[in-house]
Amino acid sequence: MKIAIASDHAGYHYKIMIAAWLLEQGHEVEDFGTDSDASVDYPDFILPAARAVASGRSERGIVLGGSGNGEAIAANKIKGVRCTLCWNEESAGFARAHNDSNMLSLGARLITEDMAMEIVRIWLDMPFEGGRHIARVTKLNGLGGP
Repeated sequence: MKIAIASDHAGYHYKIMIAAWLLEQGHEVEDFGTDSDASVDYPDFILPAARAVASGRSERGIVLGGSGNGEAIAANKIKGVRCTLCWNEESAGFARAHNDSNMLSLGARLITEDMAMEIVRIWLDMPFEGGRHIARVTKLNGLGGP
């Protein structure tokens, strides 16, 4: 699977760890930055990653920040993106099963490295349930900005 990944300075170290794991698992990773833990404005990196997912250039995307909130907000400005902020195994499972999440946001200052990796694993492996959730996702797909 081709996965876009991006972070701000607070999520940089987790981004590097997750990208390495994704490559080990056989995924193709496109890193949209940032390239250090020096302070940056997260939209500069998150929006290009979200556009890659929305356009189909990447199948999914993972974005990281201190809390993950701003990154999810930024990604969800792009039409066709369904970015979910996840903080534990259950939130990751529901994000995929019920919302067909195509982007994942993580808060590096709020979860451990082990939890981040478990969330990523579940989020990648969990299929969309379809059924009653299809109409909801269809409605979400009609919303969004540029």
